[in-house]
Amino acid sequence: MDLSIIIPLLNEEESLKELHDWIVKVMRSNQFTYEILFIDDGSTDGSWKTITELSHSNPNVKGIRFNTNFGKSQALHAGFKAAKGNVVITMDADLQDNPEEIPELYRLIKEDKFDLVSGWKKKRYDSVLFKNMPSKLFNWAARQTSGVKLHDFNCGLKAFDQKVIKSIEVSGEMHRYIPVLAKNAGYGNIGEKIVKHQARKYGKTKFGMERFINGFLDLLTIWFVSKFGRQPMHLFGALGVLMFIIGFGFAIYLGIDKLFINPYGRLITDRPQFFIALTAMIIGTQLFLAGFLGEILIRSRKNETRYTISEEIYPEQKANEYSS
Repeated sequence: MDLSIIIPLLNEEESLKELHDWIVKVMRSNQFTYEILFIDDGSTDGSWKTITELSHSNPNVKGIRFNTNFGKSQALHAGFKAAKGNVVITMDADLQDNPEEIPELYRLIKEDKFDLVSGWKKKRYDSVLFKNMPSKLFNWAARQTSGVKLHDFNCGLKAFDQKVIKSIEVSGEMHRYIPVLAKNAGYGNIGEKIVKHQARKYGKTKFGMERFINGFLDLLTIWFVSKFGRQPMHLFGALGVLMFIIGFGFAIYLGIDKLFINPYGRLITDRPQFFIALTAMIIGTQLFLAGFLGEILIRSRKNETRYTISEEIYPEQKANEYSS
C-alpha cells in the first residue's frame, strides 16, 4: 500500500465528508493505493456516524473510536499502530490542511529519501494574538532546545517513512514534538515543505492558552528526556555527588575547626554550617538514589495502555477496488 492517511479528530462532523471526497479525488488522480484512518478522539457529535457511513461507501476508510477524549497524541499513537502504508501522512480534520499537498510529500519521502517531512504554514489564517504569536514563540523555543530546525513543529500535515512511525512512542501531548522524537530515535533526515493553510470552514479551534502552556511544559520534558532519558544517573547522580561533596566539605571543616582550631567554642550542632552540611548530604543521597531508581525503571518499564478503544472499522472487502 502506498499511503496511510491518519486523521485524528474531535467533533468535526461537518467537515469529514468534504475532506474524504477531497482526499479520494487526489488519490485517484495520482493512482495511489491508500487507506484513510479516522481516529475519533471521543467526539460527542455525529462524527462517528459519518465515519461509519464513509466506510460503507469506501472500503479504504477505516475508523478507530475512543471511549472518551484522550488527546491528539494518543489518537496518533493508535493510528501509527494500525497504519499499513509505506508512507504515512498525518493531517487535521478541520479542512485547514490541503490534501493537494499529499503527492509532493509522498515524493519527498520515496524519492528524496527523507525520514520525515513537516509542513510549514508560512501564511496562516488564524488569530494573530491568540494563535500566531504564541506559535512563533513556541517554535523558536523548540528550535533552540531540540536542535531540529523547523519553522512549524505543530503543523498537523506531516509525512513519514513507515519505519519512523513504528519506532517512536507518542504519549502525553508529545504530538508537537514528533520530529524531535524521530531525531532521538535515529531518524535525523528531516525535511520541511511550505504548505497551504486554509481558513477554518466549520466549527471552532481547539487551541487555547491551556494548550499553549502545556506545550512549553512538554518542551521542557522532551529536552530532559532527550538529554538524560536513557541515562538519568548522568544528571541525578552528578547533582547528588556534587551536593554530597558540598555537605561533606562543610562537615570536615566543622570537625577540623572543633578538634584543632577552636575546641572550646560553640557546639557543632549550634552552628549554621552543621545544618548546611546535613541538608546537603541528605539531598545528595536522595538525588543519587533518584538516579538509581530512574535507571531501574528504564530497564524494567513496559508499554502502558494510554487509551481505550470502544469501536473499530476495518472493512473486509478488498479496499483497492474502490480506487480503480
